[in-house]
Amino acid sequence: MNRISMYLEELEKEAVTTRKMLERVPTEKFDWQLHPKSMSIKRLATHIAELPSWVTMALNTDELDFENNPYIPEDLNTKEELLAYFERSLADGKAELKPENESKLDNLWVLRKGDQIYSKEPKASIIRMSLSQIIHHRAQLGVCLRMLNIPIPGSYGPSADETEMS
Repeated sequence: MNRISMYLEELEKEAVTTRKMLERVPTEKFDWQLHPKSMSIKRLATHIAELPSWVTMALNTDELDFENNPYIPEDLNTKEELLAYFERSLADGKAELKPENESKLDNLWVLRKGDQIYSKEPKASIIRMSLSQIIHHRAQLGVCLRMLNIPIPGSYGPSADETEMS
């Protein structure tokens, strides 16, 4: 299996759990924060929803320079907008995971802020990091939902909430 096929398969599998998790985010709790240093649930969920589109960014650009492109998260105001954004981002990322992009995976991609370089890695590593970020931030969201006493779905098997229901 080539890397593009592997990434596509993983993105599709993780999308199932990500979608179930995002469906649990209550609009009325968008401003809630676990801790003052934590992102609000809205910002965290928005970030999770956008991450599949990082595949597109990695494959179609050679760098991200925060000095020239400051990060401005999408302004979503309802769970329905969040889910629609995730589906657009997912479709966007999946569309770029096509066989002809396999040859781009070893090309370097740079993350910087002006002259300060944060990382310089192959595009394959950026895609891998993006997939890992989905899983990492989804786990953070699970903690937030747990603290709000919202049942969480299982990721790689049933959650404690799902086991209690059966």
